[in-house]
Amino acid sequence: MQLIKDEHFGGERPLFASHDLKLEGVVFEPGESALKCCRNLELSKCSFQGKYPLWHVDNFVVEGCVFEPGARAAIWYSDKLTMRDTRVDAPKMFREMDGITLENVVISDAQETLWHVRNVKITDMEVSNADYLFMHSSNIKIKRWRQKGNYAFQYCRNVEIHNAYIEAKDSFWETENVTIYDSEIHGEYLGWHSKKLKLVNCHISGTQPLCYCTDLVLENCTFAPDCDLAFEDSIVRATINSAITSVKNPRSGYIRARGFGEIIIDKNIRQPADCKIEKILK
Repeated sequence: MQLIKDEHFGGERPLFASHDLKLEGVVFEPGESALKCCRNLELSKCSFQGKYPLWHVDNFVVEGCVFEPGARAAIWYSDKLTMRDTRVDAPKMFREMDGITLENVVISDAQETLWHVRNVKITDMEVSNADYLFMHSSNIKIKRWRQKGNYAFQYCRNVEIHNAYIEAKDSFWETENVTIYDSEIHGEYLGWHSKKLKLVNCHISGTQPLCYCTDLVLENCTFAPDCDLAFEDSIVRATINSAITSVKNPRSGYIRARGFGEIIIDKNIRQPADCKIEKILK
């Protein structure tokens, strides 16, 4: 591979269509599309200041780099990325991509990030200001994740999450085949209209969680006191190791909890209207 070290590039497309490059300590100054249509890149301790630097790139490693606020929409339409020990301070990162591995990455402005991406593996990642994160994405595995931002994981499929701390209202809407283990999820209207959402050993807070769900499963979870009006119009199998403030019109299945503040069953309940609501005695 050709080595480029400690150089500065600016303007438009300075390294367009390059391949088999190793870049160390390179600064990409304001401009556009610095590394567009490239392949086989290794970037180490580089700084990106301009827009759209890595579009249509195939097979690349980004390690110890910084994407400054001006590097918005930095990596789109690219495949086979590995990113480690990197900080991103620009929004709209990662769009229309296949094959992403992220390790020890911090994104301070994660608005509209990770849209329409597939086959994603994430370990030790923190995201903030992360509204509309992971829209329409699939085949995602995450370990040790911290997130602040609303409307996350909407329309996602085939997601597995371990050891997460999530602050996000309206998260996991209209998802399919999502499993979350050993995590905390804080935010109102969790998981509405989802299919095959499963939560194991999780703590949940926020009003009206888990409504309009199909094939919803909760195992060994706990609810905060603000989890009221839960499970409306859901088909659910839930074991909750805490009390539930209120349950409203679940459609079918069972809900077992340490206690119930209020159980609301009224004329608006949908058929088959046969959900068993039981207090755990042990």
